[in-house]
Amino acid sequence: MSYQTVNPFTAEVIKTFDNHDDAYAENALAKGHALYKKWRNDPVESRAAALNKVADVMAEKADELAKILTLEMGKRFSEAQGEVAISVAIARYYAKNAAEFLKPKEIASAIGPAQTISRPTGVLLMVEPWNFPYYQIMRVFAPNYMAGNPMVLKHASNTPMAADAFEKLVQEANLPEGAFTNLFIDYDQVSQIIADERVQGVALTGSERAGQLVASEAGKNMKQSSLELGGSDPFIVLDDADLSEIKKIISGARLYNAGQVCTSSKRFIVTEKNYDAIVDMLKTAFSEAKLGDPMLPETTLAPLSTVKAKTNLTKQVKAAVEAGATLAFGDVEQNQPAALFEPVILTDITKENPAFYQEFFGPVGQVYKVRDEAEAIALANDSHYGLSGVVFGGSAEHAAEVASQIETGVVFVNSFGGTLPELPFGGVKNSGYGRELGDLGIDTFVNKETIVTKHEPIDLDDAFGGFV
Repeated sequence: MSYQTVNPFTAEVIKTFDNHDDAYAENALAKGHALYKKWRNDPVESRAAALNKVADVMAEKADELAKILTLEMGKRFSEAQGEVAISVAIARYYAKNAAEFLKPKEIASAIGPAQTISRPTGVLLMVEPWNFPYYQIMRVFAPNYMAGNPMVLKHASNTPMAADAFEKLVQEANLPEGAFTNLFIDYDQVSQIIADERVQGVALTGSERAGQLVASEAGKNMKQSSLELGGSDPFIVLDDADLSEIKKIISGARLYNAGQVCTSSKRFIVTEKNYDAIVDMLKTAFSEAKLGDPMLPETTLAPLSTVKAKTNLTKQVKAAVEAGATLAFGDVEQNQPAALFEPVILTDITKENPAFYQEFFGPVGQVYKVRDEAEAIALANDSHYGLSGVVFGGSAEHAAEVASQIETGVVFVNSFGGTLPELPFGGVKNSGYGRELGDLGIDTFVNKETIVTKHEPIDLDDAFGGFV
């Protein structure tokens, strides 16, 4: 596997990194395991100051870190600054709240006083993607650092500078050796690390295929895993939706980060009353997108992450049209240089079209016409994915009722979904399992140990009705 930074706007090779050998990985695991044994009985609060220091260093270097994202995967510079900011916020959130989340829980018991305590489990492996290089790391790193689980990272091969930069800021914050180590390794080494008895879990964000491989390795080795995979998220527009509010966010709902977001709105499901208006609204929004250099403030649509990503997305669009979809906006042939990709709108997608069940990871919007909200709910749930969603309706209460019927991890009512440290995140179906962020996100790799203390003699037959 080649770890290489290639600017997707210019196709220029910026930097190549050598892979780490098995000895380097072994050293990282040894240091992590030693730190786990030191940490496992330390109070959670003892790690808060160091995590806040990570946030401080990240905030101080915000523009420098953001520029790396723009060079490596083409993220607009303003969006890259936003990613750094949310990463800082996640670190501060867990530094402040982890002790409360992990405090002992008292349980009334027939035997005597009982409590559930939270303990770390050991070294974790993170396998993270390129579309949000810092944020994806921080979602796992911050809660697990506070919980007491040291971590090793295998990042995407096209964002090695971001992985290296994150490791350096952790070092600058003077975290203990072994707390976090970036590894430039291949897939065979990933399998070896998952199998290592010192490693107790693996968190992956990525493709379905990557999720299947990692989950298989984790299951084979009896290791805990969490997966955040793809999404084909619905954006439902009901009859009484306020179109003026939708107009404010519809561009960002699909074009943010060049549409390379697992939770971006990919399927616009619209009742007959508003269908034409939403199609026109999308056409206007897409026509106003300004492709260009992601470092320039006037650019509103950045390139895709790689030329390969552009090639694959073009093939998907062509296949959809060949199978009967209507090209309502844009071109099948993409003549933009490097990884730039012009927005596309597809309509009239039937269930027989391969596009119906696919995720389009880029600026491609699909629009579906439905008779009523019942058909909208059925269509939204007719998906292999279940990660996120949006419901717009005139009555927020009724829209929330519709949202509760969507088979997905999170739904935003009358707003476009974003991310906040306090909001748990994760999916169902082929979108994966487990949760990150919020109070739920810190429990994934924590041992919830129950301790029962019998202070006085009791009659067990009486207490348990002869069961014991």
